[in-house]
Amino acid sequence: MSFIEVQQAFMAHVRNPEDNAKPDDVSERRIKIYNELFFNNIEGFVASAFPVLKSLYAEDNWLAIVRQFFVQHDCKSPYFLDISKEFLSFLQHTYGVTEQDPAFMLELAHYEWVELDVAVYQSSDDYRDITDWLSQPLYLRDTARNLRYTFPVHQISREFIPDNASEQPHYFVVYRDSDEEVAFISSNPMTALLLSQLEQNPGITLTALVEEIAGQLPQFSYEQLCNGAQQTLNAMAELKIVASKN
Repeated sequence: MSFIEVQQAFMAHVRNPEDNAKPDDVSERRIKIYNELFFNNIEGFVASAFPVLKSLYAEDNWLAIVRQFFVQHDCKSPYFLDISKEFLSFLQHTYGVTEQDPAFMLELAHYEWVELDVAVYQSSDDYRDITDWLSQPLYLRDTARNLRYTFPVHQISREFIPDNASEQPHYFVVYRDSDEEVAFISSNPMTALLLSQLEQNPGITLTALVEEIAGQLPQFSYEQLCNGAQQTLNAMAELKIVASKN
C-alpha cells in the first residue's frame, strides 16, 4: 500500500473501527489510543457546546449519536471551534430522529449552539451609535441573533421536558454586550419583526422600516408604529443589538 492508501485506511478505521479494518502495520495498542483520542476530543467539544441536550440522554445513547456524527458527517471546516456548528448541521440534515429523541431536539440544539456562535463571531466592528433616528442607516449588529422557537428552549432541563410545542412562539435575542459577554433577552413578536426587517434590509432608515411593517400591522397608525419602533430600537441600541455604521 502507498503512504496515501495507508493514511486513508488509518483514518477510515479511526472514524469507524467496526466497519473498517486497521492497517496491518499499526499495533492494536497504538490504534486504540488514536481511536479513543479522536473520538473523545470530538465528544468533548460537542458535549461542551450542547450540555443541556446531552443531559437528556443516557450515556450510551448520547455516545451513539456522537459516534454516528463522527462516522457519517463530512465536516466542512478543519477548525475545532466549528465542530458544534457541524454537529448542528448533522442533526438538521443527516441524523434520523428516533423515539428516544425529544420533539424539541433541533430547537434546543440550535439555541445552545447560538451562544457559542455569538461568543466567537468575528465582528466587522464598524458600528457607531445612533444619534439621528430620522436619517442614519440602521443595522442589526452581526453579533446579535434574532430567534424564534416553538418550544420553551430556555427552560428545558432534565426536570422540565415538554412533550408539545407551546401555544405561542418564544422569541429571544442573543447578543454580545458592552463587556463582550454573551447575553440573552426575551423578546416579543413586534420586536422580532423589527429586528427581522433590519436583518433583511441592512442600512434601512427608520422611515423606510416603518413603511415596511405598516402593511403587516394595519391595526396601528403610522405615528404609533413610528414612535413604537423608535422606542423599541432605542432600547435595542442601548444593549448593543442595533447600531448605525460609519
